[in-house]
Formats: sequence, C-alpha cells, structure tokens
Amino acid sequence: MPNETHTEPTDAQTDAQTDVQADVKYMKDSGEKRLIYIPSEAGQDNSKWAGRYEDRKVEIRDARNADTAFELDTAGFAITPQTSAVGDFYDDAQITEIYEPEMVTLLQGLTGAARVHIFDHTRRADSKSMREEKVVREPAGVIHNDYTKASAEKRIRDLFPEDEANDLLSRRFAIVNVWRPSNHAPIETAPLALCDARSVSVDDLITVERHSKDRIGEVQQVIFNPDHQWFWYPRLQADEAILIKTYDSATDGRAQFSVHTAFEDPTAPAGASPRESIETRAFVFF
Repeated sequence: MPNETHTEPTDAQTDAQTDVQADVKYMKDSGEKRLIYIPSEAGQDNSKWAGRYEDRKVEIRDARNADTAFELDTAGFAITPQTSAVGDFYDDAQITEIYEPEMVTLLQGLTGAARVHIFDHTRRADSKSMREEKVVREPAGVIHNDYTKASAEKRIRDLFPEDEANDLLSRRFAIVNVWRPSNHAPIETAPLALCDARSVSVDDLITVERHSKDRIGEVQQVIFNPDHQWFWYPRLQADEAILIKTYDSATDGRAQFSVHTAFEDPTAPAGASPRESIETRAFVFF
C-alpha cells in the first residue's frame, strides 16, 4: 500500500516513550472443534467466550522509538496524523457527515485504493459509568484479529448486491480499521498492543465464530508463540490514528492480518483519564 506515513513524535510523546512488560490474554488451544464468541452489548460488559485463556507477560516495545517504520503491508499496522473536524464523536450525524468523508480521503490517500467503503464504527470506553452513560462497549482485552477470509468475503456479500459483490470479490480488497481517541484527549489507559504480522504464524491463529444479534461471522484468536513481537504507541494523541489491517485478499507475501489487544499499561499515571476510543472499519478496494 503506497504513501503510508510515519509520524515523528512530539516532545511530550518523546518524554513518554517506554517499553513495558505487561500481561496479554492468549487463547489456549483446547482442541475444541467449535468455538463461539458472543460480543458484549453496548453499555454492558457481557462478552461470552468459549474456550480457555491464559495471561502471558510479554515485552511491548515503544513503536515510536523503534528502529523501523511500521507499514500496513509489512507489520499489518501503522500510525498516521489525522486532525478531525468532528466536535463530538458520540454524535452519529457528525460521524456520518464529517468523519466518514475524512476517513475515505485518508484511506484513499494512504493505500491508493480506487474505492473506500466505510461500514462500521465501534465506540469503547475504559470506564463503566461512561459505558453506561454513552451506551458503548468495553476495551477488547483478548488478543484477536477481526476477520477471516470467509467472514471478510461474507461481509461483502452482506453489504452489496450479488452482481456488485461478485465483481468486488474478483479483485484485491482489504479491510482497514482506523482507531483513535474519541474524547479529544490522549489515550492514557487500556492502550492497544499490536503484534508485528511478520512474527505471527498461521499456526498461531484459531478461528472462532462471532455471534451477534443480526449475523454470524468469524474472528481469529491467537495462541502463545514466544516469537511474537509486540508494540504500542504511548499516549496516542487526539490528532493521531492507528491503522490496523484486519484482512487482505492478496496472497503475495504482504501482511494479511494484524492481531491486537487492549492491555493494562503499568506506567499509567495515578488518576489517568479512562480511555475513550472509536474504531472505524472500512473496505478498501483496488
């Protein structure tokens, strides 16, 4: 994907640069043939996971201070500057009228896609009272990737007429998530840990059915591999966004997915503001 960007940190971000040791939640391979995930409903903390999990303490390195730039086609994730004109990320009208056009422009510019189709926004908060007030979901605390080949293709068939879906599926497409703070403040709690796709083997991934009210899809869960290389962006700013490639139909060696999770930052200051975030999912068609 051409024209991907890597931002230089500000002085404030440089001060916060750090590698951390933190627990992340892996799936244990129990040998079960069918695993089901029922996501939480907005405003509640009631996700249901079949299968067993284990916490593993891993090193999560500061991506801002790494000796390489991270790109969607290599690592599966990247960071980009993006100043939004949205005043209230909880206002659906502003999301539709302002933010979605911003995201189309951003993703076309960064990926070279001929077409971008926004199809989902997920708001999350690391505060129970905020989740109840705003009717949003909790941070996703299990290592996962959002799509499999089957569920990515099914999502296209769900969203587009048959003839158009067949045409879109005949060419390369990808799903890219854009993740950012939603309260015009830095992320201070429950930041994202992102695993470099080059360190993940297909044998590390387990397909799990995702059952929601209106459809059944698939996600990928991850079993532990000591080769995994984890990174994060400390204190993600209000004018920054993380790009996460959750599926790519290309099979030419580029990253096809990006596993990630929220984690508890052991360096978060006392009284840190609870995270509020919005994650936008988009098809990019080439």
